[in-house]
Amino acid sequence: MNFIFRRIVIALITVFLVSILCFLVFSVIRGDPASYLAGINSTQEQLSALREEMGLNRNVIIRYLDWLSGFLSGNTGVSLSFREEAISVLILQRLPVTITLALLSLFFILLISIPVSLLTVNREGSILDGIINFLTAAGLSTPGFFLGLLFIFFFGFGLKLFIPGEYINYNENFFYFLRCLCFPALAIAIPNSAILVKFLRGSLFAELRGDYVIMARSKGADGLYILRRHVLKNALLPAITIFAMIIAEVFSGSIIIEQVFTIPGIGRLLITAISSRDYPLIQSLMVYMAFIIITANTLADIAIMVIDPRIREARDIR
Repeated sequence: MNFIFRRIVIALITVFLVSILCFLVFSVIRGDPASYLAGINSTQEQLSALREEMGLNRNVIIRYLDWLSGFLSGNTGVSLSFREEAISVLILQRLPVTITLALLSLFFILLISIPVSLLTVNREGSILDGIINFLTAAGLSTPGFFLGLLFIFFFGFGLKLFIPGEYINYNENFFYFLRCLCFPALAIAIPNSAILVKFLRGSLFAELRGDYVIMARSKGADGLYILRRHVLKNALLPAITIFAMIIAEVFSGSIIIEQVFTIPGIGRLLITAISSRDYPLIQSLMVYMAFIIITANTLADIAIMVIDPRIREARDIR
């Protein structure tokens, strides 16, 4: 329990430091929200009055504490590029789309990587093993946005399996909403599946050479029993850490994929905010995304500690 408590505290401190860094970066960067709202034809007096009204002339520490208080209470200010609409409303409208896309991508990653990795457990050096190695290398070298463009060209315009650019809101038809996200999710999942397959296969092959496997076979234990009871569990432990990194990659990769498939999620909202220099919105989005990624890594560390009793014992000794 002490380890879990420490990991949660470290995660909260990390998010806090990220929020400070984001706030300071957008405080010292050239230009400010007042300059954007006032426009290029505003006078210096109008700009100064607007800065005073928005509180931009106050001390940076006081402004950060005000922003942090608003962030924790769900009031992160208003957006400059969406006609002063509340940032929290914008994020809550698009967050379900990005989370659904991420969960669907993670489902495809597990659906692809675990069966493919198990398929060649006892076939190292075979033709099938060579084919999977080739496909893994191809997946690792192909970026997700390029796969997205290929999907649009072949499956959208060519085979007419979906209509490029079409999107149905989850409130209108959830099934069709999931259908619209399938190809974007696959574009994110395939490169990340290649990472997990490469790592998991290597971990499985290493475990199969372990002394405990040789001893179990000498006692007449069935190969499938050894794989299910011992090898798979030990091989999955280090893969959990890689999977946590993949979760972070899925969320960062969705930024480009949402733009490619015109999906109105957090990633596309961030691109819009960057292009319009909407600093308050960018700042809030970066902290939200950092929170999601840090939470995923924290849960992965806790999962490894809970699954592996050796780690629990090592933590207790400390």
